Amino acid sequence: MATLDVINLEKQKVGTIDLADAIVNADLSNSEALFYEVVKAQLASRRAGTQAVKNRSLVSGGGKKPYKQKGTGRARQGSIRASQWVGGGKAMGPKQRDHEYHVPKKVRRAAIRAAISKRLADKALVIVDAWAPGKASTKEAVNTFAKLGIENALVLGIKGVNETLFRSVRNAKNYKFLPVEGANVYDILKHHVLVLTRDSAKALEGALS
Repeated sequence: MATLDVINLEKQKVGTIDLADAIVNADLSNSEALFYEVVKAQLASRRAGTQAVKNRSLVSGGGKKPYKQKGTGRARQGSIRASQWVGGGKAMGPKQRDHEYHVPKKVRRAAIRAAISKRLADKALVIVDAWAPGKASTKEAVNTFAKLGIENALVLGIKGVNETLFRSVRNAKNYKFLPVEGANVYDILKHHVLVLTRDSAKALEGALS
């Protein structure tokens, strides 16, 4: 088990929390390969895959042979919609496709554990005792981040419990809120600091153990 400091929103230490070494002290020797595979799969799954062009069968017209086969001295042609004609269909052009693919669940979990451990190794993992704003306020959330000395962060909270925190953070530039269930390698690595509440840290430990 690893013992980490817990602070309040005034950046004062108010206690400690014990988390499994598998979550915060994972082996980072193979982390680059893990990050590469998981982030590549995540970004590929976000692609729309809607890029496409018309081939000769999709371009309208061109049903009639433009001129007779022999006797003109010109190369034989069957349709003015063939790819060599202006206005013709594109030969072997891009088609709509699904770029999504998945890596094994064990690999995804190992990569998330490694990403969290990397944030701890970089001294960029912050655990706050509680963060429950009375009302949704982006300005208040930004001011709180300023007090904590954080300019760019991903906040992981509990779905439903931290609803006002989610609504406070979602419009703040350089900050993002995700429920523990939505924790992913790309967002953890993209943001400079990972912020957890005491409750979300325990929920994350349970989900990844």
